[in-house]
Amino acid sequence: MTALPILSYRVAHLGRLCNHPRPIWLPPVIPMREQAPRHIPTAIHLHQKSRILSIEFEDGRGFELPCEYLRVFSRAAEVRALDRPVTGKEAVNITALESQGNYALRLVFDDGHDTGIYSWDTLYQLGLNQAQNWETYLERLRALGYQRQEGCVGSRRVKLLYFAHLAKKLRRESEALELPASVADVTALLGLLCRRMPAAAPLFAADQVRVTINRQFAEPFTRLEDGDEIGLVPTFPTAPPTPDLV
Repeated sequence: MTALPILSYRVAHLGRLCNHPRPIWLPPVIPMREQAPRHIPTAIHLHQKSRILSIEFEDGRGFELPCEYLRVFSRAAEVRALDRPVTGKEAVNITALESQGNYALRLVFDDGHDTGIYSWDTLYQLGLNQAQNWETYLERLRALGYQRQEGCVGSRRVKLLYFAHLAKKLRRESEALELPASVADVTALLGLLCRRMPAAAPLFAADQVRVTINRQFAEPFTRLEDGDEIGLVPTFPTAPPTPDLV
């Protein structure tokens, strides 16, 4: 998880940082303004492993914006001038975040695109209208006959590490596990563990355990990859009741 240090000077008083006829493909235009932005971020985090930019604002709203979504809705002139939607960005990632004064970010993508500047208000509107924007994008892809290639997640072998009362209750400190294709992220993994060991399900409730991946705390949406070392750390010192666990 990568935080954005270049904004630390701004957030000290705000909070923490941690097709007939052929249509012209124009992502929503949100004008840049010289005046102060209406929406100020209080926290920005780039989750490169999951390809998600999460951002929180002063009004309490927070959004998790996939890199693909940000890339295809780039406001760069060369993107807005295209006569069709941007495609082939299912696996694109952000490699750098660069502050643009006090009002925007420049996002640098690993496909070479680095001219998109996203104001705070642009990011807020992209988050607020994410579902509608994405559905419109998918409709345009269907009209073109384009099939998104999200990538097939095959089985992966990972190592699970159990800590504190988890190790005691489960009578093991670690185990190797083959993940089915359906288990792509942390949320799905916890669900799998609950189903796999029903008597121990209370131990894997989302509020009872923190998950690390390769020794870094993960988010519910963090993707799981082959060879990951996954730690399961109890949130509380006392285990929840597990009367059926022998």
